[in-house]
Amino acid sequence: MQKVEEHWVCGGLQQVWRHESNTLSCAMQFAVFVPPQASKAPCPVLYWLSGLTCNEQNFITKAGAQRYAAEHGVVLVAPDTSPRGEDVADDAAWDLGQGAGFYLNATESPWKPHYQMYDYVLNELHALVLASFPVVDKRSVFGHSMGGHGALVLALRNPQAFCSVSAFAPIVAPTQVPWGEKAFSAYLGEDRAAWQQYDAVALINSGHRVKDLLVDQGLGDNFYEEQLKTGLLKTACEQQNQPHTIRLQGGYDHSYYFISTFVGEHIAWHAKHLCQ
Repeated sequence: MQKVEEHWVCGGLQQVWRHESNTLSCAMQFAVFVPPQASKAPCPVLYWLSGLTCNEQNFITKAGAQRYAAEHGVVLVAPDTSPRGEDVADDAAWDLGQGAGFYLNATESPWKPHYQMYDYVLNELHALVLASFPVVDKRSVFGHSMGGHGALVLALRNPQAFCSVSAFAPIVAPTQVPWGEKAFSAYLGEDRAAWQQYDAVALINSGHRVKDLLVDQGLGDNFYEEQLKTGLLKTACEQQNQPHTIRLQGGYDHSYYFISTFVGEHIAWHAKHLCQ
């Protein structure tokens, strides 16, 4: 690994690292905040998954999350949102290709060789974090928009691996909205049955469970009605007896102003589960 940058913040260290990923067959960057408590004892890990067009920088520079991670003694890890590089397939549109990996394992050409973000986050990145930083093998996951989708899917499919899951404005049913239909058609092909494994609402309806989930959705979000459809998640949770807290926040949009307002509550919620 190569250290790209390092900054003192809130008594801890905010770093960005670069490594060669075997899973994605390219170089990847990820951000790590190491809280001051880690100098005395290893800490649990909270993974943040960002949304469309983002990389590892958006969360660490805009969310103001370090102060809360320092308060609760949690290591924050924020990977990039997709594979990157000249040899990596891309698209001219902002919602497909680099910056839009959708946290799945692509099966279709030309995406399959590199777009394996599900396996990368679940396995390779976590193994690297365990081997390289002062952490214990206890992890939780949260994210925003496309990353909220990724967090919910990872936790629902791997409840034994993640202590808790939360999301800001997640794409809860990508198989039913334009963003997801476009991406899934490209990455997974036209067999919609194969799409269900990456759809949180479909997973809950088919019997997948987590102990609890927390979602915040802004009612001033321009994508709320067409792309996010939070009500579908609420209905699925109620019908399938999935414990949940879904909060509709008046006025808030899709930006990091929204995330920064409630990120402290999310980190405190995860810390409670990680310390059980």
